[in-house]
Amino acid sequence: MTELGVSVYPDLSPIEDIEAYLHLASKYGCTRVFSSMFSVEGTNEEILEYFRKFIEIAHACGMKVSLDVNPAFLTKLGVTPEDVSLFHEIGCDIIRLDMCYGKEKDLQMINNPYGIQIQLNASMGIADELQYLKDHGVTGERLLLGHNFYPQRYTALKWNTFLKTNEQLFPFGYPIDAFVASHAENTHGVWDARDGLPTVEMMRDLPINLQVRLLEAAGIQNILIGNAYASEDEFKAIQEVLAEPRKIEDSPIWEIIKGFGSLFGMGAERKLKVIPDPDITETERYMLFDFFPQVDYGDSSEWIWRSRSGRMNNKDRIIPQRSFDCEYFEPGDVLIVNDTYKHYSGEVQIARLPVKNDGQRNRIGKLAENEMKLLELIKDGDFVRFLEK
Repeated sequence: MTELGVSVYPDLSPIEDIEAYLHLASKYGCTRVFSSMFSVEGTNEEILEYFRKFIEIAHACGMKVSLDVNPAFLTKLGVTPEDVSLFHEIGCDIIRLDMCYGKEKDLQMINNPYGIQIQLNASMGIADELQYLKDHGVTGERLLLGHNFYPQRYTALKWNTFLKTNEQLFPFGYPIDAFVASHAENTHGVWDARDGLPTVEMMRDLPINLQVRLLEAAGIQNILIGNAYASEDEFKAIQEVLAEPRKIEDSPIWEIIKGFGSLFGMGAERKLKVIPDPDITETERYMLFDFFPQVDYGDSSEWIWRSRSGRMNNKDRIIPQRSFDCEYFEPGDVLIVNDTYKHYSGEVQIARLPVKNDGQRNRIGKLAENEMKLLELIKDGDFVRFLEK
């Protein structure tokens, strides 16, 4: 289950605005709030008193608090890896180390007696340290991993680097955070952030719901909105894509599915947004948006993503051939096999490469902009739910 969170900046916004935002975020299922502790100016006593009040507000909204710190700031506070009691006193749930002390001292901090979780910077090369921590019995209840966010445009992580880094980290089993960017008006963040605060540069200008779906499909367990304040419409869009999957027992072909044993129910549910074809029929619309499950088992060609499910109930419905003025369907076109090939009629397919228009398929839509990026992450056996753009 994906955990959703937000970020707030006490040095840039009144506590009253932050409190209102946390109430809104919690309404839409956010259970985590991230804040940069070392960006707040003042005496130690003033900083601690502020965050004590802030944490009380967050806890009242049902949200855990993650505070971003580094060794230099902790030294200023008088905190050492052996003694994090100050964070216990103010009620902090997670200490996020932007920079590490080193594996031995990090282990001491992780084993604090208060149950405060420690989060290490996932965007840095920490695989060797994680192996050390794993060998010393550190579990996911104690340790989290969290990627950076990047205020300056063109400076966030490469997509392939992000995926490769996570592939190195996943085997250790520690939950990983990453950030998405809000596109609401007048957002703010650390260091005069004006262009969102994502982890991955490719995502900076993508719709927030697509950013979330990409991170979820990439295996990220905890997703945080980097800049503040996201709009209520954005929270609604995220809530839609993180909605609970439909129960396989509610499928119109459940009785048939049961005969296939373990073939069904192997993967997660991923959501793809589709712009339906203007001439799509009611039957085709039903097969695309309402019929389920849609799933590719991995034995289709490189030309198409292919779901066989629709042909399992093709006896009692009609999908007539429609004419399309093109020699080839283009990558991203969403297709359905029509009744000219009755045995396969009802199969929903997505063109990955140009597919010859041989009359056997109707185009019923097209993946919305940038959705092909998500299709690349969908694994064999993942259920796919199509949402109308």
